Amino acid sequence: MPEAPLLFERAGPIARLTLNRPQQRNALSEELLRELAAALRDCSSRGDIRVAVIAGNGPVFSAGHDLRELGDASSKSIGEIFRACSDVMLGIQELAIPVIARVHGMATAAGCQLVAACDLAIASEGARFATPGVNIGLFCSTPAVPLVRAIGRKRALEMLLTGTPISAATAAEWGLSNSVVPEAELDRAVSDLAEKIAAASRSTVALGKRAFYAQVSRADADAYESASAAMVENAASADAVEGIDAFLTRRPPRWRD
Repeated sequence: MPEAPLLFERAGPIARLTLNRPQQRNALSEELLRELAAALRDCSSRGDIRVAVIAGNGPVFSAGHDLRELGDASSKSIGEIFRACSDVMLGIQELAIPVIARVHGMATAAGCQLVAACDLAIASEGARFATPGVNIGLFCSTPAVPLVRAIGRKRALEMLLTGTPISAATAAEWGLSNSVVPEAELDRAVSDLAEKIAAASRSTVALGKRAFYAQVSRADADAYESASAAMVENAASADAVEGIDAFLTRRPPRWRD
């Protein structure tokens, strides 16, 4: 019986979703993409999960789309594969919980896209990132969407037009990941970040994440209007009232959720 393409583990309020196609370098088949989208939605809908971590089994994070699958597919099927991929990437922003990419080895093409689409990312020192589609005649147009928003036009185009991998240190400097740690410390660094987020009010984090993405691409005046409305909504919430009172009375907050 074939192994599941996606593994699910939970440690308290933190869910870990592991891409489990190591023999295919965790290539993002349509099946895997659909399972990942469903698992992320499930995590977001459950009140007992506050953070999701996406990791990869085997020597790499993800080599991107499954090229054998693309090569065997009709134009209609190829469209469905890319729609499934876009559903994952867009869905991450729409989730009520933050998603952290745990990156080791290579993250290429749609694998690099997945890292860029995640809310946060931590990479091991040996990680590499690339969008090499141009070298096989298949330009990484969809990976470009979150990539350019993470690192800017000039750097994104350099990656897209050359396909040259960048190091973990460069990825962190450019804003594709939050930090770089030794391989042996990767799990601990991801857990520490996830636990810090999980300690906050779930509803506050959900509201804040939604407000962040709502304003991030707007002009300043529109962004302030959107963010101010979110602040008003947030200030009236039970957890904000509790948090402010806890701060003023110097005690730990007791979140409602």
